[in-house]
Amino acid sequence: MSSEGFAGRPLIVAAVVLLCGVLLRAEPVTVRYAEGVVHGFLVLRTLDGTSIADGDLVQVAHGARVTSRMVFHFKDGSVHDETAVFSQERQFRLISDHLVQKGPAFPLTLDLSIDGASGQIIVKYANERGEQKEESERLTLPPDLANGLVPTLLKNVNPDALPKSFSLIAATPKPRLVKLAISSAGPDRFSIGGAGREATDYILKVEIGGISGLLAPLLGKQPPDSHVWILGGDAPAFVKSEQPFFLGGPVWRIELVSPTWPHPVAASAAR
Repeated sequence: MSSEGFAGRPLIVAAVVLLCGVLLRAEPVTVRYAEGVVHGFLVLRTLDGTSIADGDLVQVAHGARVTSRMVFHFKDGSVHDETAVFSQERQFRLISDHLVQKGPAFPLTLDLSIDGASGQIIVKYANERGEQKEESERLTLPPDLANGLVPTLLKNVNPDALPKSFSLIAATPKPRLVKLAISSAGPDRFSIGGAGREATDYILKVEIGGISGLLAPLLGKQPPDSHVWILGGDAPAFVKSEQPFFLGGPVWRIELVSPTWPHPVAASAAR
């Protein structure tokens, strides 16, 4: 073997060891707070506060199996629709995820399906010329796969012993498994009806990995960090998030919203 071959072997061995270490650390999140029936009303805003979409989070539980669907209807007619099915028997495990993005708010019309058991991933999309394309790939999916589950998982982590990362299939035409490194920026103050509260600001940083990951910051393709605020206590709750919805896209804010009633004075008088 040439000297070049010997020189390359330590790098190959190191890469294999590193990869094995990553796989061993991919532990699912333990269920501390079981999910149940939920219907939440959401609003999607730009970071300057402009409302761009109204949404619903509808979740139902049948035993240890939960189906959670989040839909945003944009003012320009675009739609973001994601349905995650997961189990919550001792640990959270993704069963399936289906994401649809279409309309002028998104650069591509995209339909992403993930089968957690088989590892089969199918991406249907229309390119810039409107041509219909399909990519299909079977991957060995780690047990901490977080597509459609990030707020749920963050409600259940121990803030004093955070997992190093979650795994995620990136919503791109070519299926790609990435890591979301997890850290905390500490408590952040907010108020409800004048009463002060504190939520933990969790930071999620995409780690692309490989040569692409090394080049991403240089090419301006490193996704911005996402933030998710979780209210702690005996019943942890999602408060808001700030995240890009597609690669290269702007950061949008998801917030809870309360119903409003037309003509409240007239309605009260009628009673």
